[in-house]
Amino acid sequence: MEKIKVELGRDSYDIEIERGLFSRLGAKIRHLSNADKAAVITDTTVDGLYGKALEKELQAVGFEVRRLVFPAGEEHKNLATYGDMLRSCADFGMTRKDLVISLGGGVPGDLGGFVAASFLRGVQFIQVPTTILSQIDSSVGGKVAVDLPEGKNLVGAFYQPAGVFIDPDLLSTLPARFIHDGLAEVIKCASFGNADLFQALERYRDEKEVLEHIPEIIGACIRIKVKVVEEDVRDTGARMVLNFGHTIGHAVERYYHYEKYTHGEGVAIGMVRITRRTEKLGLTKPGTAARIEALLKRYGIPTDDPISTADVIAGIAMDKKKRGNRITLIVVPEIGKSLLQPAGFDELSKYVEREI
Repeated sequence: MEKIKVELGRDSYDIEIERGLFSRLGAKIRHLSNADKAAVITDTTVDGLYGKALEKELQAVGFEVRRLVFPAGEEHKNLATYGDMLRSCADFGMTRKDLVISLGGGVPGDLGGFVAASFLRGVQFIQVPTTILSQIDSSVGGKVAVDLPEGKNLVGAFYQPAGVFIDPDLLSTLPARFIHDGLAEVIKCASFGNADLFQALERYRDEKEVLEHIPEIIGACIRIKVKVVEEDVRDTGARMVLNFGHTIGHAVERYYHYEKYTHGEGVAIGMVRITRRTEKLGLTKPGTAARIEALLKRYGIPTDDPISTADVIAGIAMDKKKRGNRITLIVVPEIGKSLLQPAGFDELSKYVEREI
């Protein structure tokens, strides 16, 4: 088992990574919480796979459990579902002593965390992520939110979990597309934060070999994220490096109404598009974009989309990270390094236009 400590003073918590951990979750969660009631917030897909098993685990250590299940899909990470979950917590008779557990990928994690942050002005919550993307990214760092029609994650909070429990064996039920979705974020982390990890990903023969090494890959990505979260909890400085590929990626996702691409696929398109441009602008070592693109393509991840420069900029205009008419772009000068590049909206086109 690997245990990674997130050092945030009174909000510190541990992330545990171990194959087979799910079968011992009841005792692990009871060690962290003296709650009487546990609300498990999850979606229809994950509930069908793991909901009953987790409920039995929790009941065995004395929790009264209610599974709060919403339809699977990013389109349901919205204010209506959020309101339904809050009312379900109230109907369950939860008090400030009680507990919310987010079970699933990034959507249940973000939604469940926001419910925990706001119900009764905050109750304890625990993350049990079930996808690569949520295990390495969204379950760590305390960003919780829901979407508006105008953009992703525009309503939310910073709210840290009491613990994160990661069982890589849960990835065995993921469809191939969502394995690849998560690997896009792994490649993102390696691109800006760990040249050794990037080289290891280049050396692996195939997806099977990657999955054999997935516990250590997850740990490596989490250590990158924990380092920047500890330095910049509220995402105003150093933590911005985690957004490599996201500024363009979110615009692409939004343009297609979150129906054409997964989050990781959008990020992949964003990483390649901006790095091609920053090479042309002299900010990135030549050949970097080609290395990133080749690694993404190895796992069947899209790296290009014909979305226009104007439509990308329109999407960025709704990005919650912008400050007035400026936004900070994340540049990779070479594999394993990062640069924060402030840019005004009047100069964005040179960073986001498509290279043909």
